[in-house]
Amino acid sequence: MNLTLKRFSFQSMGSHCEIQIYDQSRVNAKNLTRRLVAEALRIEKKYSSEIRKSFVSEINLSAGNKLGIKIDRETKTLFNHALDCFEKSDGLYDITACSLDEIWNFDSQKLPGKSEIEALLPHIGLHKLKWRGSRLYLPSNMRIDFGQIFKEYAADTLAKLGRDLGVQHGLVNLGGDFAIIGAQPNDQPWTVGIANPQIPNALLAKIDLLSGGVATSGDFADSFLLEGKPHTAILNPKTGHPCNTGLRAISVVAERCTSAGFLARSSVLLDEKRALEQLSDAKVAFAAMDKNGQIQGSGVQVI
Repeated sequence: MNLTLKRFSFQSMGSHCEIQIYDQSRVNAKNLTRRLVAEALRIEKKYSSEIRKSFVSEINLSAGNKLGIKIDRETKTLFNHALDCFEKSDGLYDITACSLDEIWNFDSQKLPGKSEIEALLPHIGLHKLKWRGSRLYLPSNMRIDFGQIFKEYAADTLAKLGRDLGVQHGLVNLGGDFAIIGAQPNDQPWTVGIANPQIPNALLAKIDLLSGGVATSGDFADSFLLEGKPHTAILNPKTGHPCNTGLRAISVVAERCTSAGFLARSSVLLDEKRALEQLSDAKVAFAAMDKNGQIQGSGVQVI
């Protein structure tokens, strides 16, 4: 069987995405890819807060409504995952913290006032959401944003769909979040490159994968100096201020991209010592850059 690698690029979720499939026929590979791309676009249309008519936008418009809003099974699965992340991170991984983005203007590099931050904090906290069966009662002045989750969820979903469609060898890349459909022919691994946040178009590390997923989190180009002090655009939902004691960037390998995403995101929210302890306890492969630009890793080829 003469399998060759077919690569298809597309834009989704504000990112450059790519699907790679080994197949005998480019036509067949293209048809399979169209199914996968359609699924990615469906998830984006449903869960992107940037789309005015998305379901997430409907949920946010329901805030304070005494009738609540009915949540379908897929969305409830995402809420359950978000709550699991919230609890495991002691409230640091919080999809209700998106309102903080409204008062932090990183382009102007101007700090919001203390009163602005304190006014928002009471409206943050995933544990404050009320449920009655499949109906969600979002409190007034609260919003949710699945932006931390749905791209990783989409990567896992596309990988599973690919396997269900009969793809044996394939890789999904959604803007740097990866999920393996199946190893390369002859059980060879895929080599995934991890971007270096300090050097454009350079790699921090490489890792060989037969299965699972990779997710990345970090400040990358969003860090800046304010009053001589470094700040990051990653915000602590408990304090309303940037997380300036955590890892600069982190990529994690796990059995699923969503699991890797939780470890990556929570690791930049924690201080460096606790983050590295968490990664060690999880026994996962990772590559990380600390705030001094030093690179650490486990189970990866650091460059």
